Amino acid sequence: MATVDVLIAGGGVMGSAIAYFLAADPDFTGHLQVVEPDPSYQFASSPRSLGGVRQQFSNLENIQIGLFGHHFVTHVDHYLTVDGEAPALSFREGGYLFLASAEGLATLRENHAVQTAAGAAIDLLSPDDLAARFPWIDVAGLAGASLSAGGEGWLDPFALLQGFRKKARALGVEFIADKVTGVRRANGRVTAVDLASGTRVAPGVLVNAAGAWAGEVAAQAGVALPVEPRRRMVYVFECRTPLNPPPPLTIDTSGVYLRPEGGGYLTGFTPPAEADPPYAGFEVEHHWFEEVVWPALAARVPAFEAIKVTSAWAGYYDYNTVDQNGIVGAHPEVANLIFANGFSGHGLQQSPAVGRAVSELIVHGGFRAIDLTRFGFERFAAGQPLIERNVV
Repeated sequence: MATVDVLIAGGGVMGSAIAYFLAADPDFTGHLQVVEPDPSYQFASSPRSLGGVRQQFSNLENIQIGLFGHHFVTHVDHYLTVDGEAPALSFREGGYLFLASAEGLATLRENHAVQTAAGAAIDLLSPDDLAARFPWIDVAGLAGASLSAGGEGWLDPFALLQGFRKKARALGVEFIADKVTGVRRANGRVTAVDLASGTRVAPGVLVNAAGAWAGEVAAQAGVALPVEPRRRMVYVFECRTPLNPPPPLTIDTSGVYLRPEGGGYLTGFTPPAEADPPYAGFEVEHHWFEEVVWPALAARVPAFEAIKVTSAWAGYYDYNTVDQNGIVGAHPEVANLIFANGFSGHGLQQSPAVGRAVSELIVHGGFRAIDLTRFGFERFAAGQPLIERNVV
């Protein structure tokens, strides 16, 4: 049986970020392997994401994570340069715009207070402010909005994933095209991990970074992890009258979002709970666009009454069914099993800070830069969910 100091189950953006931060830490001198069953990333969540980076969350930790995420992507040459070349992330600081009805205004203001206290540059806008800034928007039914004053936008998600992976490999991390099929435990520790190839590995630490399939990996260790693959669909459309000025990533009160992409726009929404089963596959259901998305778009942006869908895709969120927040840290009864799961659509933008945090936990025995203790697995048994109110 082979031995390894740290085995990371999952080589997507989160697993690759953890691998990079571990390998880059001069205090880590161990052998590190990353097991990824889909090395082409054909079905990975990150390349199918919107690539958003933001600080407009309701929890302090998520805001701090977002602030570091912005720092990381705007200083990526400092972190991920290999042979003199940094990944081209194509980061566009286009901003996020959250719209609020009268019912949601108090929550918007509460979130804004936490965000600005943490150092995020977010402005509150009145309906009149909105109409002046974005004349293409219909402010009917709106009581206010919050808008980035800097630090939020979107990037090429596949470029960030490949940047982490390339740098980690340059630092000596071994990526293995294989799949975790079994996790063995004894005396409160993971003792062995079985792979589909027939290999058995004895890890000093096992990190579950399996994304949408994290619940399956945890179940192999006898752990009930509340993470499921939930399908999210993105529709690409064109409008014969371009919006001027271009919109930020805008989240309507209906939950429908939009942002510019090239000469068109991206849009989508979160399906209702009764129509949001796990493992729904990658098929795009176009009826949701016709029945829900387009009517909401046209009501908020009159120019979008005449649009044309040009393409669409679907991908999985690693959806935390309890509180839609990340699960980060060691299992309370399995000391060498560490989670980095359940980010519910925020994993790409949170990968720099969470990658660093997991590295700190492994190398130094605790969180240093950002205290993610409240993200621990223990909150489920304690009945203390950490609800994030700004899930897109």
